[in-house]
Amino acid sequence: MADGPHRDARRDTHGDAHRDTWDANVSLHVCVAKTPGHAGGTMSLVATHLLDTAAVAECIWDGFLGTTTRRQLDDAAGGPEKGRTLLAWICGLHDIGKVTPAFQCRFSEYAASLRAAGLTWRPSVHRFPWRHGAAGGFLLKPMLRAAGWPAEHIAWVWPLVAGHHGFLHAADDLEPPPQGLGGPQGNERWERARLAHVRYVTEQLGLPSLADAAPTTVPSRALQLMVSGLVVMADWIASGADHFVGIDDFAKVSMAGARERAAAAWSQIGLRGGWGALPTPPPDAFERRFQHSPRPMQKLAMETARDMAAPGLLVIEGPTGEGKTWAGLMATEILAAKFGADGVFVGMPQWSANDPTFARVREWVGRIDPELAPHVALLHGQRNLMPEWSALIDASAERQRDAVGTCDEDGDAPPQTGPGQTPAAWFFAYERGLLCPFVVSPTTTLLHAMTRTKFVVLRAAGLLSKVILLDEVHAADVSGSLFLLEGLRWFGEAGVPVVLLSATLPVAQRQALADAYLAGAARREEYGHPELAHPDRQPAVTAVWHTPHGPRSLTRTTTPRRPSAPLAVELMPETVPGAGTEAAARADAAVADRLGVELADGGCALVIRTTADRAQTLCTEVRHRLPDTPVVLLHEQLTAAELARRMAECLRVLRPARAGEAVPPPRPERLIVIATPVAEQSCDLDADLLITDLAPLDLLLQRIGRLHRGEDTPRPARHRTPRVIVTGYAEGDATRPEAAPPRFPAAAEERYGRHALLLAAAQILRATGPGRPWSYPADVPALVAAGYGAGADAVPAAWRDHWEAARTAWEKTLRARLDKAGNHLLTRQGEREAVTLAGVHRLAHRHLDGADGLDDLVRDHTTRRAALLVADGAGHRTVSGTALPAGKPATATCDAVIADTVSLPPTCHRDGFKALLLMSSWRYTPLQHVRALVLSPDRTAVLAGRRLRYEEVLGLVDEGPAG
Repeated sequence: MADGPHRDARRDTHGDAHRDTWDANVSLHVCVAKTPGHAGGTMSLVATHLLDTAAVAECIWDGFLGTTTRRQLDDAAGGPEKGRTLLAWICGLHDIGKVTPAFQCRFSEYAASLRAAGLTWRPSVHRFPWRHGAAGGFLLKPMLRAAGWPAEHIAWVWPLVAGHHGFLHAADDLEPPPQGLGGPQGNERWERARLAHVRYVTEQLGLPSLADAAPTTVPSRALQLMVSGLVVMADWIASGADHFVGIDDFAKVSMAGARERAAAAWSQIGLRGGWGALPTPPPDAFERRFQHSPRPMQKLAMETARDMAAPGLLVIEGPTGEGKTWAGLMATEILAAKFGADGVFVGMPQWSANDPTFARVREWVGRIDPELAPHVALLHGQRNLMPEWSALIDASAERQRDAVGTCDEDGDAPPQTGPGQTPAAWFFAYERGLLCPFVVSPTTTLLHAMTRTKFVVLRAAGLLSKVILLDEVHAADVSGSLFLLEGLRWFGEAGVPVVLLSATLPVAQRQALADAYLAGAARREEYGHPELAHPDRQPAVTAVWHTPHGPRSLTRTTTPRRPSAPLAVELMPETVPGAGTEAAARADAAVADRLGVELADGGCALVIRTTADRAQTLCTEVRHRLPDTPVVLLHEQLTAAELARRMAECLRVLRPARAGEAVPPPRPERLIVIATPVAEQSCDLDADLLITDLAPLDLLLQRIGRLHRGEDTPRPARHRTPRVIVTGYAEGDATRPEAAPPRFPAAAEERYGRHALLLAAAQILRATGPGRPWSYPADVPALVAAGYGAGADAVPAAWRDHWEAARTAWEKTLRARLDKAGNHLLTRQGEREAVTLAGVHRLAHRHLDGADGLDDLVRDHTTRRAALLVADGAGHRTVSGTALPAGKPATATCDAVIADTVSLPPTCHRDGFKALLLMSSWRYTPLQHVRALVLSPDRTAVLAGRRLRYEEVLGLVDEGPAG
């Protein structure tokens, strides 16, 4: 027969020339897939598990996949509903590599049954391990070849079988150990046994022969990546001992039985897809979703989304407070309906327990379909600090555990016992979170899906069926930007619509984002749109998409919600270097005194410092000099719960009036908020006055966006004109600042780069000189261009040599960061036109420390966090007082520990983090990747040679070298 074994494999087990008459179907009765300990107490046959997995794949098709994904799989398989069978068939063959001596020899208790059935192996085979995934990919190829499959279809199918444990192998990584001399794969009987299992699955799925399973079209690599993730998903679900108790009697194995088991498991676990066939939003959809009329920018975004002829990239730009989030959500809904996306991923540059995005997305989804609101997931290790999330969870610890499971990257979760107000707990276990239909998360979660790491296919499978909506996309650092471009290539190839929001997007970055998406859509290594028109004012909307005739684009602008207004810029230089010196104390005193003058008649000021230590010392000085003025300190070295509490209070008293509110919220007579860049993004504060350390221009403009956010907010007479006071630098020449370049604190140069600070300083200096002052937001595009696209002529002549040297140093740093990040991209440079997934994981990372390990790959600088514990006799308690048990902590205790995590001071990041305590009792809990900093009863500790102290007001303080 065409799909029989190799023609040269005709000898029996004794080497006789006549054909062996052994019945290969007997192997279906004896080959072991799972031992009783992994199958609910009963051994599970390979045939059992293969059919269970195929049946789960059918449930995934029926209840999880979106219309576009189903259509693409149908196209690959050759017609309507054929994609369902193809998916089930691939999933059903994932463990065919277990039908080998290399795998079966592991179970001595079943060896006699296998021998009695005629399947034997060499005694030495156990010395030559061969992973069953690699074995399956290697051994499937000749079977498909013998069945008459075209080479191009064999080439894309075998990696999905070989990679079902999270690594996509190269062909030369599959071969059995050569020293095994054929023992790991076995003789002809083993070959026929594998063929019997393949034929059995094929026939049970209604296919007449193995040849009839062949696809007709090679799908895109993006679709292959998604299918690879679905294979993993189906295998994991079908491996759940609660729902798939092993069957060791082949007479009881059937496709009908597998489908009953899969349907029961699917229903009990509570998984589901998203929108399905989403109807086109009606003309008044914006008013229905958000309860007010759209602004000009929001109308423009919706119109442009409707005009896109194919899935593409939509960039929405506008000043803070313009309503970009609402515009992005409506554009997302239009694109999802138009192009068949099943859900949405909403990414933020950083996450705060007080960020309103989760509540907004949940409300929006609920107004589209009330039944879908409970399926909006918040993916963040500190999500239980968010009131909107916690309110969705039942008060009992057990119910909470069932509803939420463990944190995103932190181990297996128990199956959910029934539907609740949060997505199924299955989604919240290791690697699975992005499979939720509606996701709100830090953007780094998306970047993780673009790394060459284990089980990345699961993350990708969750993204490639959604619309991607990313806020403040300009905020990505060098490494993050590279992984974002990688993501855009995959999204372009998959036909995934992407919506990007920004207030300060440089022209070069906009061009790079568009080119990456178009390169993916065209399936080219490099491809661009050199004729893309870039907007010269805001608000603006830019759209690009690919057609068979080349790229197409739209660039449109409109009028802002409120007219541009003059912005007064004032300078307040200090002495640098000044960290920990009398100069630093004088600088703090100067700012405190200035605040006293500025707020003499009332007002609310926001002060942003580059680092936590500058914020801490300034807070101490202000509290000393202005004892009657309330002061709130916000920075990352506070515990997560305390930062969330303080931020919530600031947002409560300083938020601008919302759309539709007749009266602005009441404000305090005086308030000073001292913050680090935690207040720079995703922070809806409305300040009367801004004092800020110097930063690159785009970040300064972000900070200025916290100034006078509310149109109708009542302000003291002194603050009716918006003003920003810039400090955090020293003038090179106090009498003629343009005659010598300024100096900056070392921490600022390390964080931002000296060349970017020099460009910002030059623009700030011009803004305070004669001529037209800044007009906000009209000048934003020109200022961003000056901050990133300008040459040496953008700085005073006396600064140019210094700027050139700084730029050269930055370019060296940039290349190093790009090289480091490039080593971990999902697709290596030069392989972006590959047709299959073979070898994607060559030289990949196998072991990473949870989400922190992934963050190390996708970010320039990773903030190290630790749980603060206090030694309490023989045990420990959290810094807020929760006693820790000697054994495994309950869910409520885990939440308390996470609430008391802090970011370590930068002085302790490198050496200190490795010295932190890993609690053995936290293994296999949400805390398994959390490290602990143990404080003495006086709340001090020594870490990396530094003396640390935790204070209620200041947070974790670095007091300097330990004496």
